[in-house]
Amino acid sequence: MFIDYTEIQVAAGNGGDGAIAFRREKYVPKGGPSGGNGGNGGNIIIKAHHNLTTLLDFRYKRKYKAENGAPGGNSLKDGKYGNHVILKVPIGTIVKDQATKKIICDLKENYDEYILAKGGKGGKGNSNFATSTNQAPRKAELGRAGEIRKIILELKLIADVGLVGFPNAGKSTFISKISAAKPKIADYPFTTLEPNLGIVQYRDYNSFIVADIPGIIEGAHKGKGLGIKFLRHIERTKILLFLIDISSQDYVKDFNVLFNELKSYSEVLSKKKIVVGLSKADIVTDEEINKISYLNINRKKITPIIFSSVSGKGIQKLLDELWKTLNN
Repeated sequence: MFIDYTEIQVAAGNGGDGAIAFRREKYVPKGGPSGGNGGNGGNIIIKAHHNLTTLLDFRYKRKYKAENGAPGGNSLKDGKYGNHVILKVPIGTIVKDQATKKIICDLKENYDEYILAKGGKGGKGNSNFATSTNQAPRKAELGRAGEIRKIILELKLIADVGLVGFPNAGKSTFISKISAAKPKIADYPFTTLEPNLGIVQYRDYNSFIVADIPGIIEGAHKGKGLGIKFLRHIERTKILLFLIDISSQDYVKDFNVLFNELKSYSEVLSKKKIVVGLSKADIVTDEEINKISYLNINRKKITPIIFSSVSGKGIQKLLDELWKTLNN
């Protein structure tokens, strides 16, 4: 199951109390205070890991607590530090404060880590309070409480190319054709219910990653359909590939609807480099294909690339254009 949003509570360990103790060995005259310090509480650490692709584990367990530090002991023995708790998440996870929605950290690289909640400091034992005028202090500090905070975990997949299109535009068929990804493919809307990632092997030794999200419909930025829920996943992509069914009555209108939905959701998306592909070329005539013209996008003329995932026609040309756009 693909989970890309969840809310959890994390609590660091409390610090151990300092000890009040005195040396009473037979051959140690004027023994003095010997209370040790309490150990620090364990931290809650979040860490990105490349083997993970979902936040599923955090759906079923919502509270995490690190170990408390041990209290100090006799004979100047300090208490043991509490063990840290490490939360492993997929690369691309954003951590936000639940109350303010402010971003705490953004884990973009493998093994990126951040201390979400810091353990409480251990209290000082009475050995730390001895002075020339108070050689037998009966004073020690209590350990401090560890931090507790409620946070939001939000996953944004990291890919080179983000696929954008209406339901049944052929995105899933396309990604299954150019990569080893095996998305569900059927002849009804919203076949794709969660994002799919595919690694495309390009020519000799090059590759790039393509992200396919559920189809977008008009009004998606207002919450209609499924696409709005997953648009965050293409915010990180380098370029966008708009896939439009060539048999549509007005492919220019279709493009404008999709583009305006992205722009309404995020200005960042509307400023990304764009490639346009017209899919299902195998179901229209050459005469209809010859009528295809360019699109005006952000004051630039872009010529759509016509292709068919079924016959393979135009696929390599589209991949060449994607690679060229990625590297310009």
